[in-house]
Amino acid sequence: MKLAALPLLALPLLALSLALAGCATPETRLRTGLNNAGLSKAMSACMAERMVDRLSLLQLRRLSALGSLKDKRVTDLSLDQFFHKVRALKDPEILTVSTSSAALCALR
Repeated sequence: MKLAALPLLALPLLALSLALAGCATPETRLRTGLNNAGLSKAMSACMAERMVDRLSLLQLRRLSALGSLKDKRVTDLSLDQFFHKVRALKDPEILTVSTSSAALCALR
């Protein structure tokens, strides 16, 4: 095999490693989405850890899209405002899991 052929063989491996590096776990996406929605980093991490095991991937994606509240300052966002946004998703399971996760995480 010629030395010039080695870079061509490395291209698929490079592409695969870049693709894998761009992947984020559902928990990471949800944690980031909750944080962008205005919850504290500690609360976002705690809630995401619990919720990722209790909701489907579609539900987790919908929750991680709550970043529409990100223009608010963290101190301006109350849990009531957060739950208002969650209720707007019209998914009772998301609301139940979010509420129980927030309650348990607030007690930590």
